[in-house]
Amino acid sequence: MLDYALLDALAAVVRHGSFDRAASELNVTPSAVSQRVKLLEERVGSVLVKRGQPCVATTSGALLCRHTERVQMLEAELTGRVPALPGGLVESWPALRVAVNDDSVGTWFIDAVAPFCAERQMLLDLVIDDQDHTAQRIRDGSVQGAVTTQAEPVQGCRSTRLGRMRYLAVCSPAFLERHFADGVGRDSLRRAPCVDFNPKDQLQKRFMRRVTRADVNPPLHWIPHVAGFLRACVTGLGWGMCPERMIASHLTSGELVQMAPGKHIDVDLYWQSWRLSIGWLDDFSAVLRKRAAEFLD
Repeated sequence: MLDYALLDALAAVVRHGSFDRAASELNVTPSAVSQRVKLLEERVGSVLVKRGQPCVATTSGALLCRHTERVQMLEAELTGRVPALPGGLVESWPALRVAVNDDSVGTWFIDAVAPFCAERQMLLDLVIDDQDHTAQRIRDGSVQGAVTTQAEPVQGCRSTRLGRMRYLAVCSPAFLERHFADGVGRDSLRRAPCVDFNPKDQLQKRFMRRVTRADVNPPLHWIPHVAGFLRACVTGLGWGMCPERMIASHLTSGELVQMAPGKHIDVDLYWQSWRLSIGWLDDFSAVLRKRAAEFLD
């Protein structure tokens, strides 16, 4: 039989990426968490966590984390159906941990799922990551679902297309006049400051490669904040790729202009979640797919 006190410790370490933060969640000492994970590793005969900053699950650890998360979701579903159970099995508001990119959170994701979560008394625990990397979160067992660009299902998961987000290369009118008066080309892109969200953000590079068919390395502003990224473009700090839905009013008002009309970047998004049928998760997935169609192309 699996010892769920040990499994909970493992899942908490992977979820938070730290023994200290896992200890805080479990209300025990970091030493106790470490001992539980070590004991579990001894029992299964395999290293389950790669210690580091952050701590990440090994392949075996990810399998156990996914199992633990599934059990917790099944208990949440059972408690919802049998509310009179003495003391309940879990908190009355179960949490659903989802990996999603920041642009989706800032434009459509919350609007799509908020009514369902409020009605079903479900808490959202969002893990923010680049859309090209969110699938790894479900692969390592730290989330139950992910909005991702990966179409191929992660092992043990379902994958469903949600729709397409369109990104436009934009800047302020003054920035366009200053840096691109002679057009958007290799030389002008090489000199003009660009705004990147973080090192995982490849949208600006994809745009420059599409325009120039070459790798261009402009001066970079690193601004890992959606609102800050947008303000950097509006104020003339640099140019960047922004979701069309987010900047529609800025384009209408003239605060932003497209640098190369017609040369947009489309990003297809997919929803990946566990294949195992769990009422809460299945219902959430169905609502997400339906509502996403209202917001995405």
